[in-house]
Amino acid sequence: MSVLVVLLPPRPRLGPQGEAAAVADDASPEYSYALADDSLQPRQQGRAAAALLPRADSVVAAVGDLDASWHPITCPKAPAGRLRAALAGLLEEQLLDDPEHLHLALSPQAGAGKPAWVAALDKAWLAGHLTRLEKAGAFVERLVPLSRPDAPAEAHFFAAGPEHDGRSDQVCVVRGSADGVQSLRLAGGLAQAQLPHWRADTARFTAQPSVAAQAERWLGQPVAVATEAERLLGAARTLWNLRQFDLAPRHRGLRTLRDLGRQLRSPAWRPVRLGAAALLVLNLAGLNLWAWQQRQTLAGQRQAQLALLKQAHPQVRAVLDAPAQMQRENDVLRAAAGRAGEADLEPLLAAAAQAWPEGAVPVEQLRFEPGRLSLSAASLSPQQVQQMRERLLPAGYQLDAVDGRLQLSRISGPRS
Repeated sequence: MSVLVVLLPPRPRLGPQGEAAAVADDASPEYSYALADDSLQPRQQGRAAAALLPRADSVVAAVGDLDASWHPITCPKAPAGRLRAALAGLLEEQLLDDPEHLHLALSPQAGAGKPAWVAALDKAWLAGHLTRLEKAGAFVERLVPLSRPDAPAEAHFFAAGPEHDGRSDQVCVVRGSADGVQSLRLAGGLAQAQLPHWRADTARFTAQPSVAAQAERWLGQPVAVATEAERLLGAARTLWNLRQFDLAPRHRGLRTLRDLGRQLRSPAWRPVRLGAAALLVLNLAGLNLWAWQQRQTLAGQRQAQLALLKQAHPQVRAVLDAPAQMQRENDVLRAAAGRAGEADLEPLLAAAAQAWPEGAVPVEQLRFEPGRLSLSAASLSPQQVQQMRERLLPAGYQLDAVDGRLQLSRISGPRS
């Protein structure tokens, strides 16, 4: 099972001179990505357009350090369908944009009445990238932040622009802790003021490779180099998932089957797959064995019929249908001995006489054909005919009413 972690490009911002118009979004942006196995060990990294991203069993999208604002709240008590509206009401005075233009998401394990964090992101920007990725076949299951309000505190140094020319005013630091997420430029006085507190309370300092030397000089201690791919995989290991409310993934139809198939292919389900395969093999072997036994039994019964026919009627040379030929030879012998068969006139008359309704007018006319006895029944009511039919059926005879006459014959098949 493979996992693809994709970094969403930064959302459009105002130009450097503070123009009112926002910087236009790229029509076909490239995404930084990291491809890993199911244990999130890196296998491949790079940048590519959405249509050229590597295929993976699971896709996770990551939000950059500067693309989410964080707000502490006490989680409201509201039903799931109205929780998003309740969050918007709580944060209305803190948000810098209309709540309808923002996507809101709660921190993991948030519960009613408990402290929690709310992430606010530009909804149109976020939905646009999710749609673009899904159209390219990369169905994003989770959305994770690179920086988040977690404990223990972690700080990361990075270059503010896409190209870093060594200027200190381009280097920024973002720090996530239980108190929130802070992002500051190293050249400002505010970062210097925070430095003693950060040194004492930050568990880990990392830096983008291109700014690692500047970060160490400013911090006065070594920092760990963390590539973009390492940060992406680190974010994917957390419990965070910002795909909530109206941007939550919808698992329907083929998506549900796809998710189920991916889950069944995961290492955790390997014993189940092996057990199912073993059970299938055993069932196939058992069915084949049972079919072989049935064929052997059927062949034995045919051989017994053939032996009985040849023993009872040695004059039969060619055997095509042993039961039918046995019946025919027996009928010949019975007729030669002058004995009536079950379908002859005498047994049919006896059966009709035994079933004839009491008090009914005697039969005026009858006609016999081989295996069938016809009786006039003009004087019998439908109830009496049904009574006769019920009496004859257990004895193996069927009675049919045709054109005012009763036709009595022997049931050739199994009795109902």
